[in-house]
Parts: sequence; structure tokens; C-alpha cells
Amino acid sequence: MISSKDWLQTATALLGTAGISTARLDALVLLEDVTRRSRAWLLAHPEHELSPAQIAKLEKLLNRRAGHEPLAYIRGKAEFYGREFVLTPAVLQPRPESETMIDLLKALPLFDASADPATKKRAHLCLADIGTGSGALGITALLELPQITVDLIEIDPKALKIAKINVDKFTLSISPIRSDLLAQVTQNYDILLCNLPYVPDDFHINRAASKEPALAIFGGPDGLDLYRRLFQQIQNLSKKPLYILTESLPPQHQELEKLARAAGFHLQQESDFIQVFKPA
Repeated sequence: MISSKDWLQTATALLGTAGISTARLDALVLLEDVTRRSRAWLLAHPEHELSPAQIAKLEKLLNRRAGHEPLAYIRGKAEFYGREFVLTPAVLQPRPESETMIDLLKALPLFDASADPATKKRAHLCLADIGTGSGALGITALLELPQITVDLIEIDPKALKIAKINVDKFTLSISPIRSDLLAQVTQNYDILLCNLPYVPDDFHINRAASKEPALAIFGGPDGLDLYRRLFQQIQNLSKKPLYILTESLPPQHQELEKLARAAGFHLQQESDFIQVFKPA
């Protein structure tokens, strides 16, 4: 038998040697999952003995993490905006920086309770999460703002399956749509949430990111190919969105602003990785 304290020490050392910067935290998370004990309980009972079955399962999971497989894929879930989403290697892990997009969305004048009622007279606001992946952004938007309608749009059928699993998990009435950006949709949208692939093709990503779907990461030589196509599609819409929220690397913001301006939008606000555009 081995105690949880001894296993945690050994696992932390192994992950540290493998170059995992969050070695102890990751080992502790795996220990929580397998023992089904809280972190506080495990730390308060370091003498707790692990069963042979638990040890065997932990070793398998530990070896996967030592190979730099993202912890979220090993666990099959990830947290975003305080909620837990199902995750597989078919979709990108939701990033903490993307939570800023939800914060900025909720702060739009459209949802400001103190705004002039005349500006809030729209019966229904329709939002599209373009390149939805796991569905985390669009689902979170709907859960935070239940008065809106949300479409989840994605080109990859494998990702659409995960988005549907998460829709069902939260018992929402959303049918994810397969479309190349806006090319196959006919609905007019008031708001677009756009977390498109924006990493330049020659950018060196870490080992964990290399295990995520390249389709959801890389966006061409400068990372903005998908955004170019999206803004070209927006130019041809009969009704322009009221707001477009995008995520990209801060050094890309100036060029992305030019793309938006060419499509008739100007920058209203930016924070970290997120930019908010509205019609000029």
C-alpha cells in the first residue's frame, strides 16, 4: 500500500522531471479525480492509503500527463466561466483569456439595465458563436444572458458532436450548425462572438498545445486568414451585426482593426486578447 502523501510526492517529482510546470497541482487534481475526495480532505489526511486499483489507474493517467497530454483531455472536462464542459481532443481547450469576451459581452449597452429603454426595445437579440468548438463561449453567453437566442457555428463535424454534448449537458434548446464561418447560414445576427484560429503557422507552440487540433489553432502565415474571410462575408450581409467580438494575439490587434474598418466597423473597446467592434 502507498499513502496519498507518498504518491503525491512521487508523482510531482515525475511530472517535474518531464517539464510540467504545474506538476504538483496536476498530480493533486488526478488524485482528487481517482479517489473522489476533495483537495482539502486529501491534504488533511496524508496517511490515506490508496487501493491497488486506484494506484494502477493513477499511474496510467500520470504517464499520459508526463507525455504532455493536456490535463483537460485526460480528465475529459474543463472549467470555463465557473461551469464544467465536456472536452475531448477533437476541440480546443477553453482558455481563461476567452472569459474576457463574456465579460465584455455582458457589459454591452444592449444588456445595460440602466440604458435608455428606447435603445433596448429589441424583442429578440440573436447571437452567433463562430467557430464554437466545444460550445463553451456560446453556451456561456446563453446561460449568462437567457433573454437572447444563440447559434453555435462550426465547420468541423467532430467538434460539432462535442458542442451538442455540452448543449445537452446544460439542457439547452440549441442545434449546432455546420458552416464555413457564415457561408452556410441565412440568419441575421445582432452579435458575433468570434474566437477563430489566430496562431501564425510558423509560431512555435508548446508540447501540450501540439496535442490540440491544428484546425482550431493555426490561422495562416500571420494568423488572420480566417478573420479576413469572415469580414469579407460580413461585408456582403444585408444586415450588419450590432457588435462583433473577436479574440486574437495583442500584436495582431492593429491589423485586425484594419480588417474590421474595411468591412464598415470601428473599434469600440479592447481588453487583453479581446476586441469589440461596432458599425462605423
